[in-house]
Amino acid sequence: MSLPRRVALLSLLLVVPLLPAAAPAAAAPRIQQRSLTPASALPDTPVAATLSVGSLSGCLTVDEIGVGVRDANQQNLDFPGSAGRTRICPGGYSLTTGTRSFPAGTYTEFGFYRIGSTYYDLPGQTLTVAAPTVRQVALVPARAVADTPVTATLALDSTACLTADEVGVGVRDANQQNLDFPGTATDVRICPQGYTLTTAARSFPAGTYTEFGWYRTGSEYHNLPSRTLTVSGSVIPPTPPIPAGQLVLDEDFTNPPAIGTTWHDTSTSAYRYGNHNPDDDKLDWLQADALSTENGANTFTATPGANRLENGRQSWDTGLLTTEYTQQGFQVRPGDYAEVRIQLPGGTGAWPALWTWKDGGNEIDSFEYHPDNPNLLELSNRINSAGTYYTDADAIHPGAWVSIGVHYGAHNNDWYVNHKLVFSDHTGTGPDWSAYLILNLSICAGSWHPAPADGNPISTAADYLRVWRPRA
Repeated sequence: MSLPRRVALLSLLLVVPLLPAAAPAAAAPRIQQRSLTPASALPDTPVAATLSVGSLSGCLTVDEIGVGVRDANQQNLDFPGSAGRTRICPGGYSLTTGTRSFPAGTYTEFGFYRIGSTYYDLPGQTLTVAAPTVRQVALVPARAVADTPVTATLALDSTACLTADEVGVGVRDANQQNLDFPGTATDVRICPQGYTLTTAARSFPAGTYTEFGWYRTGSEYHNLPSRTLTVSGSVIPPTPPIPAGQLVLDEDFTNPPAIGTTWHDTSTSAYRYGNHNPDDDKLDWLQADALSTENGANTFTATPGANRLENGRQSWDTGLLTTEYTQQGFQVRPGDYAEVRIQLPGGTGAWPALWTWKDGGNEIDSFEYHPDNPNLLELSNRINSAGTYYTDADAIHPGAWVSIGVHYGAHNNDWYVNHKLVFSDHTGTGPDWSAYLILNLSICAGSWHPAPADGNPISTAADYLRVWRPRA
């Protein structure tokens, strides 16, 4: 008689031996890579690596710690000088290896440690081995007067420091004849923070020339981007509507503004946070790429930005040029006449202006414009309160090109529109006044004038900005 099925199954279970549970795999010790340098190096130049690590849970001892490097073929090119038995705690540990050099190329670099015979790799990063890139930040002049001596100023920076045997400014005429500026510099260290050369003076006959910066390493010459140097038989700028002396600032936007030398474009002390200022009913967030130069004009273009202002509003990326924070540090003062020629914008929310600022004030507004008042310019003295709303439907409207100038005076400021005197404040700036210039396109937040109605780009363009000063 057969056993019941349940009993038979139970009997089978009783004779099957129980296997021990598998031991869990040992977890890697919790060591965190805090930093690893370098991320770049020069070809065939010895360099050391520095690895900083810390333990995430108590102290532990590793048998070796070092920095590994692999090329594109996974060949081992580790930094020498790994450390032997090392105690790593939450407070951290730093290793600086021995030096080695690499051919030009791209490598994978990573920290590692060993416990017993087991290696643990930390997060990898790219090590780029390449010669530094030298960049031309600015080159002036763009124009000169025939047979009148003039110097050139060249501003450079580099992605990494390097020493150039010689730096200079070259000039070629239409027949490719060499007419370089004299006064090159030798044994020059060019680093990311920049280097500026001002040459000796020379003169040129009237004509059009190609002008460029260059540097030499050993016997190899490196030419930087070129620009046009226009040499005229007479001063090109139009005569201002007042008796004036020498032209001390001449920005005609034939070429991009000389950032760093004459202009700064990413911050101003007039903005609470440097690059934005929600306190003043502005949505601005300054961006260098909001500026573009073409056909002899500089265009300021504002677009909705990715940043949030402190008040929660979405910012607009827009452009600004100021003489503050520059190598020249140009400032206007009583007696100067400043004039801009600008195309008035039509987009709702646009707020272009030429104004001055220094030490938390010193503000004279050559003009402010808002398309919701399409035929009106705001002309203001914010130092000794005075101003007017100037209207002219024929000359002032969206799309119109208009020249606006101010003759600054200690006791009276005169405003000119298209070279016509339209307002005198009879209060002036005071005799000791000086300030930096600001030309920009702000975007209204909506408290005083309407904010943008949509996300369409808003733009304005400037043809020139010039300052004349009485001769001493």
